[in-house]
Amino acid sequence: MDWPGIAAGAVLAASAVVAYGRSFSVPLLFDDIPSIAGNATIRHLGTAFWAPIGTTAGGRPVLNLSLALDYAISGTAVWSYHATNLAIHILAGLTLFSILRRALPGRAAQPALLAAFSCALLWSLHPLQTESVTYIIQRAESLMGLFYLLTLYCFIRGAEAGGRRGAWWHGLSVLSCLLGMATKEAMVSAPLIVLLYDRTFLAGSLREAWRRRRPAYAGLAATWIILPILVVSTHGRNGSAGFGSGVPWWSYALTQATALVHYLRLALWPTGLVFDYGTALAPPSSGAAACALGVAGLLGATIWAIFRKPALGFAGAFFFAALAPSSSVVPVATETMAEHRMYLALIPIAAVVVAGLFRWLGRAALPACLVAAAVLAGATWERNGVYQSGEGIWGDAAAKRPGNARAHNNLGTALDKIPGRVDDAIAEYQQALSLSPDYSEAHYNLGHALTLRGRTPEAVAQYEEALRLNPDYAEAHYNLGLALERVPGRADGAIAEYEAALRLDPGLADAHFALASDLQALPGRLGEAIAQYREGLRLQPGYADAHYNLACALQADPGRYAEAAAQFEEAIRLKPDFPDACYNLGCILQTNPGRTDEAIARFREALRLRPDFPEAHYTLGSALLEKPGRLSEAIAEYEEALRLRPDFAEAHGNLGYALAKVPGRLNDAIAEYEEALSLKPDDASTHINLAIALLKVPGKAGQAAAHLREAMRLQPGNDMARQILAGTGPSQN
Repeated sequence: MDWPGIAAGAVLAASAVVAYGRSFSVPLLFDDIPSIAGNATIRHLGTAFWAPIGTTAGGRPVLNLSLALDYAISGTAVWSYHATNLAIHILAGLTLFSILRRALPGRAAQPALLAAFSCALLWSLHPLQTESVTYIIQRAESLMGLFYLLTLYCFIRGAEAGGRRGAWWHGLSVLSCLLGMATKEAMVSAPLIVLLYDRTFLAGSLREAWRRRRPAYAGLAATWIILPILVVSTHGRNGSAGFGSGVPWWSYALTQATALVHYLRLALWPTGLVFDYGTALAPPSSGAAACALGVAGLLGATIWAIFRKPALGFAGAFFFAALAPSSSVVPVATETMAEHRMYLALIPIAAVVVAGLFRWLGRAALPACLVAAAVLAGATWERNGVYQSGEGIWGDAAAKRPGNARAHNNLGTALDKIPGRVDDAIAEYQQALSLSPDYSEAHYNLGHALTLRGRTPEAVAQYEEALRLNPDYAEAHYNLGLALERVPGRADGAIAEYEAALRLDPGLADAHFALASDLQALPGRLGEAIAQYREGLRLQPGYADAHYNLACALQADPGRYAEAAAQFEEAIRLKPDFPDACYNLGCILQTNPGRTDEAIARFREALRLRPDFPEAHYTLGSALLEKPGRLSEAIAEYEEALRLRPDFAEAHGNLGYALAKVPGRLNDAIAEYEEALSLKPDDASTHINLAIALLKVPGKAGQAAAHLREAMRLQPGNDMARQILAGTGPSQN
């Protein structure tokens, strides 16, 4: 049992847990939101291999599957995602430790173990790794890095074992390489690094390495086949990567020269870390030229060392190979610099530094490395504190990179979610637009913030500018529609905007709901509105208000009351404190013979939730009026409805009808009828009820006849009014 190795591994793992202990409270940030919260494919393991193209997980099926496994554990609660990210990082550190022990001469000796442990510890705790560990979606980098290291580790074990056992290890190496290729494109260099490791530390030459382990190399090379398939499936990372991204290769290469020098500085002195460097390209300058010359010199030295100092040459080659896919001449338009790219590239730097310390300091090297590790762990702990909120991480990025329009835009997005900070958000959006006037997302976000401040005409202008720059911006069409509804004379344009949004993104549930609401208000388009509500609810079935609105649309057709009742019931199930749904469900139940008691229960529930609900008091009174012996309760409900809403004509009329049934209160009933008619003079039924009451008062027959004639004028086919006027009709009891 390798107790020293086990102890070293345990210390490494425990140190990483302490350094990243604050990561578990970091919320979803930036690309986490579309890749996790907005990624429907991770909600079922059966769809997890087909991530949306426009997300970081697109074309990376193993990455998306790992997110789906976390979703199965905790939904969108972040703790499981952070636990997985940290576990990946710890496993990568332990794998690196094992590789280094095998690469160092005299690996069974204590100096080799201590040097390998020191290097893996410094690499694991370095704050430059924070972006790859704490920012959830950059699991793309750390998970790929783990598979990269496992590919090398399993290959080494296979070379050491030989025979059938060695073949099994080489099979695991090929499997790890395949999984890495399906995690992130930067895995492309892994087979070449394995070959160079074999040549440097095992076989002694490329020819001998190929001769001894040709089948393993054939398997590793075969894993390249999957890469072009995945890249093509995402259309070049949705057009953001490759020579067709619109960024000149030479300008990107010059920018990467300055980036590599910056990365090296951060590796040795990790201060001034930045979450997002933006998309700016380095302009031609003497400084950029000096960086390019420095990188060229380092590359030349690496080539020389491969032949003269093989171990040092391998370190240099590993550094350049790890960075080449994203930091060479192939443009990545959305991210010209990124700290997560140093996840693997930090390994050779740490290895060279530790090797130098152990060579120069001897026994004193371990304490020096432990002190450095403690400092790095403290810096990582502090860096995780910046990630605790969107405001914190984007405020830090904007302060350190004031020319980064994206940082200002995303800081604005974080601020406008904080009560009382909308004006600060507007200032950030305006700063982003001063840096990048053609930034369609910033125009859109500014429009949203202006809407929150009630500055709707200005918001409309911003949405329209966002759409001029990006006509396929579905969310901008949708929000422009919402804004147009608030601008006098422009509400008719809202439907066209909602329809445009849905042509671009049929899965935009809110646009279906908004379009349905507008169609519902138009004559003859109720069927279309119902169809839109149903489609929106198919996409977002847990939206109680949409179930309620669909029920109201169905309620307009008496033949669909049963469907309407089912939708009201679903709205109440999803949102138990929904008084309007309780009220409307009660109204439907009241139309069904034998269900009056259920209706009464629903009305009472509505009033429990909202006591100042005059319509519910009124309908409850009407339901109680149907029940024998509950006349006084009905009168009390009508009176409460009128206390809350004195101009409620129907309540005055029904209160009059109820009072007419109470001995000695006929005059009160007549007064209520007259008040109802003063508010609603074209109510034929109230004219008839008032006439019936007046006929019971001596000397009021003429007034009664006048009301009956008025009822007949309002409703020429009203036989009751005609019969009463002829003296043959029923009288009111």
